[in-house]
Amino acid sequence: MTVAGASAAGPDDDVPPAWWRRPLRLVLWAALAVFAWFAVSRLVGAIDWHAVADAFGHVPAWVILPLLALLLLRQVLNAVPLQQYVAGLSLFRSLQNDLAAYLVGSFTPPPADVVVRVSMFRAWGVDPAAGLAGVGLNTATFYAVRFGVPVVGVVLLLLGEGVESRQWVTALVCGLVAAACVAALAMLLRSTTLAAWMGRQAGALVGRFRKDVDPQAWADYLVDLRARTSDRLRTGLVPSLLALVAMVLADGSMLLLALRAVGVPMSALTAVDVLAAFLVAYPITLMPMFGFGIMDAVLVGAWTTIAGVAWEPEIVAATIVWRVVTIVGPLVLGLAVVAFWRRRAGDSTDDGATAP
Repeated sequence: MTVAGASAAGPDDDVPPAWWRRPLRLVLWAALAVFAWFAVSRLVGAIDWHAVADAFGHVPAWVILPLLALLLLRQVLNAVPLQQYVAGLSLFRSLQNDLAAYLVGSFTPPPADVVVRVSMFRAWGVDPAAGLAGVGLNTATFYAVRFGVPVVGVVLLLLGEGVESRQWVTALVCGLVAAACVAALAMLLRSTTLAAWMGRQAGALVGRFRKDVDPQAWADYLVDLRARTSDRLRTGLVPSLLALVAMVLADGSMLLLALRAVGVPMSALTAVDVLAAFLVAYPITLMPMFGFGIMDAVLVGAWTTIAGVAWEPEIVAATIVWRVVTIVGPLVLGLAVVAFWRRRAGDSTDDGATAP
C-alpha cells in the first residue's frame, strides 16, 4: 500500500487479508520469543529464577496503585500529539483513539488499526483524512523523541559514573536521526515545494526496496498532509515534543518504582543510573513489542554491572513487573475503551432508529 493509499483507508474498504499473514504473524511472535530468551541468556548470563521468584514475593501490594497512576499518565501524555495535530479532537478522545488502535493492532494485521481509528473519527464528526494526517505527524514526532532521548541519557551519565565511548557514539548517531526528524517536520511547514521534494526523495529511497512505490504519490501525500495540518503542526509541535519526552520519563519512572519495590536500594542503583541507562537504550523500542527481550537484556546487563551480580534477581524481577504493566495495562485499557465506544455507538444507533 502506498502512502497515499494508506491515508485514504477506511472501514468501508473491502481488502481481504492474505491467507498467509496470520500464520506468518504467529511464526514471527514465536521467533521473537525465542530470540528474546536467547538475548537474555547470552547478555545477562544464567539467571537464578528461584531468586527472581523470591524477589517477586517481596513486592508490596501498595505499589500497584502508583504503577497504574504512572501508566495512565504515560498514556495521557502519549495522546497529547494527536490532540494537538487534529482540530476538534479532545485529549480524552485522542486517548481513546490511541488505546483502541493499540489493542486492535496488537492482535490483527494492518490496516485494522487504521480502520478502527477512522471509524472513531467518523463517529465523532472528525474529518478522517485530517485525523490520519494527525496520526502521521504523531508518528514522526515520536520518532524524533525516540532518537532524541539518548542525548538526555548521556547528559545524566555525565552526572553519574561518566560516559563510555560507545555511549557517546550512540548519542551522536541518535541525535542526528532526531535532528533529521525535526528538520523534516520544519521543512514540511516551510513550503509546499519542500514538502513535495521530501515526498519524492522518500518515495525514491523506499522504491529501491519496493517496486510498487510511486515517488509522486508520496509527494502528493506530503503536500496534502501539509495543506491539512500546517497550522496545527506550527502550534502543536513543541507541546507534542515536550509531552512525548515526559511520556518517556514516566515510562522510566515506572521502572525506577519497580526496582525500589523489589528491594533494590538507592545505594546500589541511583535514579540517575536507572533513567540514564533507560534513555540511552530507548531507541531499541523500535523493534517489535517495544524491543521486548532485547531492551530488557540490555537494561538488566547495564544495571547489574553497576549494582553487582548480587542484585541481578531483583533487577530481573523489576524488569518483568515493568513489562507486564506496560504491555498488559494498555491492552486492558484498550479493551475497556473499545467496549465503551461500541456500547455508545450501539446506543446512538438505537436512538436514531426509534427517533421520529
